[in-house]
Amino acid sequence: MELIIRLNNQSSGRDKIARLLQYGSKATCHYLQDRPLDRPTIEKLQNLEYSFSAFRRLLRLGRFLDTLYGALSTIHHSDIIVRITVTLSRISSALSLLADHILWVGRTGFMTVDSNRWNTVSSKYWLYSVVMSLIRDVYEIWRVFSCQGENRSRFPTTSKSSQDGVNSIHSIFPLNTIKTIQMFCVEHQNVAVDTFKNACDIFIPLAALDYVRISPGAIGLLGVASTFAAILQLLDPMKRLTPS
Repeated sequence: MELIIRLNNQSSGRDKIARLLQYGSKATCHYLQDRPLDRPTIEKLQNLEYSFSAFRRLLRLGRFLDTLYGALSTIHHSDIIVRITVTLSRISSALSLLADHILWVGRTGFMTVDSNRWNTVSSKYWLYSVVMSLIRDVYEIWRVFSCQGENRSRFPTTSKSSQDGVNSIHSIFPLNTIKTIQMFCVEHQNVAVDTFKNACDIFIPLAALDYVRISPGAIGLLGVASTFAAILQLLDPMKRLTPS
């Protein structure tokens, strides 16, 4: 209960709760369609998903300017890769939010909006944003393993002959691969969580743009998984990659 209250006290936390319920409703609706349920139950779940989607658009109203302004804080970052990827990711996210705002205005009936066109625009810029974030994640992973490789070369712990033997065995049976991944996830939780979140998120705009074919249920599960990762980042700053 305390965690829910902490999330509810933040606008981004309320958005994450609504997103979790939105994609949870989407996944539940899809996987219950083959069950012997009455049609009104399925329609209620679909309406619930639509309601949470509209609620999130209302919550994010005006965030376009905040996100665009946030890009100004990274254009002078000392690391050029981080500078380019994070800045472009924030600009793309801001443009995606702008298209989202236009869709919200259209749904209120205030003005006529081509929903299909602006949905496509929103998905495209969201995809650009996630791609830039994933490139940054890959760069961070490369930095971690590069530093580890330099440390091993400076401070070798085994003789050359024994090391050659180990390498020849591991080239056939990579026994330590899982252990390496586990250690990486524990020691670099911010990179691991951010990579997992973006890896799940990227399939949602790809599916919306018809670049990949994924069932609505799978999209719902991916949305739930990425939202859980985003909630972890909100609750624990150590799991948050900065700047992001």
